[in-house]
Amino acid sequence: MLRKTLLAASLATVMFASPVMAQDAAPAEDQVLATVNGEEILESEVRATQQGLPQQYRQLPFEMLKPMLVDREINQRLLMLAGQDAGLADDEEVKNQLAALERRLVAETYLERAIAEKVTDDAIKAHYDEFIKTNEPEPQVHARHILLENEDDAKAVIAELDDGADFVELAKEKSTGPSGPNGGDLGFFNKGDMVAPFAEAAFAMEPGTYSKEPVQTQFGWHVILVEEKKDGVQPTLEEIRQQMEAEVTQQAVQDLIEELRSDAEVVNNTETPATDDSAETPKN
Repeated sequence: MLRKTLLAASLATVMFASPVMAQDAAPAEDQVLATVNGEEILESEVRATQQGLPQQYRQLPFEMLKPMLVDREINQRLLMLAGQDAGLADDEEVKNQLAALERRLVAETYLERAIAEKVTDDAIKAHYDEFIKTNEPEPQVHARHILLENEDDAKAVIAELDDGADFVELAKEKSTGPSGPNGGDLGFFNKGDMVAPFAEAAFAMEPGTYSKEPVQTQFGWHVILVEEKKDGVQPTLEEIRQQMEAEVTQQAVQDLIEELRSDAEVVNNTETPATDDSAETPKN
């Protein structure tokens, strides 16, 4: 499913489900769900119609949508039969649209099958291994914070902490940030996850300490408590498999298009001609 979504982003979405999609969605026994003037509407056709709907409907169980889909297919079949009776099968506009649809379906099917040979488990694993080599794991900090509207309020909180007040309770009572009810807990985060002043302060502190001076960001004034630090951990392949597959697919599509362009004679009449910088500029 992910691969079909990625490939769909490479070509314009077609209006109707392709024969490949309909075949993939076909049940073991293709039931006749309705008839219109003796013409059968098969379950595989109705399932293919679902695949042409927006993403949120494609994800819903088929049985939930089946009555609506069958009714829609009946209406579509009635319109099609009426169009045939009106002689539209020989209409020039209809023929042009069918030709355009055929071009899209052929391109989509070719792309899907060509990329399927390249986006293999081995290719994804190799891409993941390269990703691990070139991306060092980042250290992380587990911190809490109390967000105040002004510096004086932040200094007053620090004074209370100096007198032995509990950080979690102060955060629940006085923090204006969304983490306040949770004791200001921000969990573990990488340095790049936070705005620079906050991140610089938090990563410079030792576990078990709180900031002795308020830290200002665009959100207000922070008092920070660092709970724990840990070295970064590389994600497993399964954790980022979708990302790896997307990147392998994108590269495979790009390589395929470049290869096809290199072997073809392409004239794009909309491109701006290159400027000849060597041409002599007229003198006044």
